[in-house]
Amino acid sequence: MKTSNLTLLSKAMLLIVGLLFIGSLFVPLWRIELDAPQYPEGLTLQLHANKIAGDVDIINGLNHYIGMATLHTENFFEFKILPYIFSAFALVALALIFINNRKAVFAFLITFVLFIALSGIDFYRWNYEYGHNLDPHAAIIVPGMAYQPPLLGFKQLLNFGAYSIPDVGGWMLTAAGLLLAIIVWMEYKYKKTT
Repeated sequence: MKTSNLTLLSKAMLLIVGLLFIGSLFVPLWRIELDAPQYPEGLTLQLHANKIAGDVDIINGLNHYIGMATLHTENFFEFKILPYIFSAFALVALALIFINNRKAVFAFLITFVLFIALSGIDFYRWNYEYGHNLDPHAAIIVPGMAYQPPLLGFKQLLNFGAYSIPDVGGWMLTAAGLLLAIIVWMEYKYKKTT
């Protein structure tokens, strides 16, 4: 007789997924590193679930000269809602241990993938507006130049090299997503053999 109950291993992995979501609330999710000859030690902008951190004041000072908007945590609604979203994801992961249903885990995986896709679109929009909506009265104007940081990877912005990469929390969310995918795959494979 086929059952929709989860294996003990899947339940243990769901516990880890829940802990990863909780842990991601306390560490930076994403980082943008800026390297330039005048800053050999580099500058870093770190995005947490609830704030912007790192060398924010220095970066805001530099960006003022090229007409970019200054960065302030309170200007982004995402920092108000992300802690609640990650907390909800953690609670769902833990609740799924007791719900004990494969289809529910699959639905959670799909929800998380959609969240990641929407977050990527939002981050791109955020970077686009930040890099393109420049003050026309800035001290330094380079005709046709935009300063949009890369969504992921490297981009040269005048004399600054910008690297946009996951930070500890981003890797924790990646691990959570991979574990969810592995649980769904294992459960599907287990269901075929029972």
